[in-house]
Amino acid sequence: MRNSFFDRSLDAGSIARRVRDVAAGKVGFYSVGLYPASLAYNCAMQNQAGRLMLAARPGRDLLGAFSKEAIANMDAGHVATVRSTGTHVSSTEQRPNTLRDLILECELVVLSANSNHIEEDLLKACRLREELGREQVVLACLSGSFSHDPITNNAYVLCEQEPNLAFFSGFHRHGALRNPFDSFTANFCHPNALTAMLGAQLLDCLSPNIQVSPGVHNVEGQYIKAAKNMASVFAGFGYAFHQDNPGVLPTLLTLLLDQCLDQAATVSMARPDRQKLYHRQPIPLTELGYAVPRIEATLVRDGDFEKVRDHTFTQLTAMVADVRGSMMLPVSGSPTRNFQVGQVLAAKMREHKRCPSSMEELEQWCESAGLRKGGLEGLKSLRYWPQIARKYSIPLHDASMVNLLYMAVYGRPAVKDTAYRVMTESRELSNYCQESVRPTHSRRYAEALQNLDVVEALDLVVNAVIADNARNAMRRAAPLEGDGDGLPAYVQLMDVIETQLDA
Repeated sequence: MRNSFFDRSLDAGSIARRVRDVAAGKVGFYSVGLYPASLAYNCAMQNQAGRLMLAARPGRDLLGAFSKEAIANMDAGHVATVRSTGTHVSSTEQRPNTLRDLILECELVVLSANSNHIEEDLLKACRLREELGREQVVLACLSGSFSHDPITNNAYVLCEQEPNLAFFSGFHRHGALRNPFDSFTANFCHPNALTAMLGAQLLDCLSPNIQVSPGVHNVEGQYIKAAKNMASVFAGFGYAFHQDNPGVLPTLLTLLLDQCLDQAATVSMARPDRQKLYHRQPIPLTELGYAVPRIEATLVRDGDFEKVRDHTFTQLTAMVADVRGSMMLPVSGSPTRNFQVGQVLAAKMREHKRCPSSMEELEQWCESAGLRKGGLEGLKSLRYWPQIARKYSIPLHDASMVNLLYMAVYGRPAVKDTAYRVMTESRELSNYCQESVRPTHSRRYAEALQNLDVVEALDLVVNAVIADNARNAMRRAAPLEGDGDGLPAYVQLMDVIETQLDA
């Protein structure tokens, strides 16, 4: 998919005219939802709504993401302004905007649907661009969940499947964008640095309260949003269940943040366009606000340095702030929806003294608490977590907290019992946080088995067999569904995770 503000012309005059058109252009949000509607309200407060257009999905109300109580507390004039951004005059009649209208009138269109509709919307938008002769309209998405192909049964990050799709993300809480004095940061990411800069400038002009910075890491941005949505569920659980154990929370929250970043850094290494991202840019990344062109992590394997992670994207402040902010309990207002899922999970686990029997039961708990199933992106991402971990070769020790949450929801009954103990007992949870981040070194032994003619490799395997036989003799290697012969719950759970998720 080509996704650029410019055609392939080399004519300086036409390019100059196009630059001016883009700089003065409008931004459209299709499908709407909580974030775009809140952003439109912020623009209305700041008298900047003129450059923003909204188009609701057919059958959906423009302000449908807000409760009736929230709408009643809004300024009527601002609400009227927001509604006007979703309509246009046609033949003296006021009509609601459609995706077609946005592509005709805007230079940048953000497809704000979640994972349920985003791929369908993207196909429709690309088709409309071609039909209307508007191929230079740039398309972006907001979706913070993994996509899934039911035919091949594969899960993936959409921005990796469509490398030129832009990604827009920022942090906000319910109602916060309706505060006229608060300000917010966001990142607009596109793999072409110039497109990223122009798109960020367009979004930055919407409201003086919104500061948007450009970046090129769209794949990493979308992955980290999906990962932080899962982590936010665990953070909400931790705050609610362990509010009387403040010693656990700093460790838990630090680990959740670090693992989100480490996972995204591993995904970054898998980008097929990674070299192009750094070596074939029209302007240096430092011109976009990156402090340094690249940040890579290496490991020493067999005496050689091997690149294992790319942390360059962590220079995008708004992306990292989004992760951190989603895991915090606010001083005022409501936390994010995924955080609220964790709070519901904690309350129900305390009430029933067990993990949810299934994802369906957890979703019912959330629905009963007023959280609509369709907006719980963290739970959608969790559903496809094993496929994602395998696809991008996420090491177990970089995802131990998500693995624990996954087992609490999808594990077998005996595993759920163990997960319940680890999640609810302060000592077990702190031990799990400390021990689960240690690498298993499975690759080291796999390489040794392929080089048995090397004395050191053979010694490594022999010593591993001796250690395994000695360990089995001491504890008789109880089956996964057993009680582990008195092993701590966190050790039992680590064994199960290594067996089931490291396949």
